[in-house]
Amino acid sequence: MAEPAVIHDDANHRYTVTLDGEVAGLAVYHDRGGRRLFVHTEIADEHEGKGLGSVLVRGALEGTERDGLKVVPICPFVAGWLERHPEMLGVVDEDRRRLIESD
Repeated sequence: MAEPAVIHDDANHRYTVTLDGEVAGLAVYHDRGGRRLFVHTEIADEHEGKGLGSVLVRGALEGTERDGLKVVPICPFVAGWLERHPEMLGVVDEDRRRLIESD
C-alpha cells in the first residue's frame, strides 16, 4: 500500500487525501481576507480509522501556511484536531487561536 498524499485542489477550494490513487477524503475551504476558512472535512467510510483525517488536516494546514494565509477552523473536525496538536496553532487566525487555547 502506498503512502497517503494530500493534494491541493485550488480550483475546487479543497484539499484531498488520496490512498493508492483513490480519493479517501477532503477538506473544503473558502478564502476570505487573508484567511482560509475550513468549513467541512470528511473521510470516506471505508477509510475511517486509518489516520487519514489527521494526514489530511496537517497537510491542509501546512499548505495554508505556505500560501501565507491564516486558518479559521469552522469545521469541528479541524478545530478538534488543532486542540490535540497545539504545535500547529501558529497558522490559526489570532482570534480563533485564543478561543482554542482557552478551552
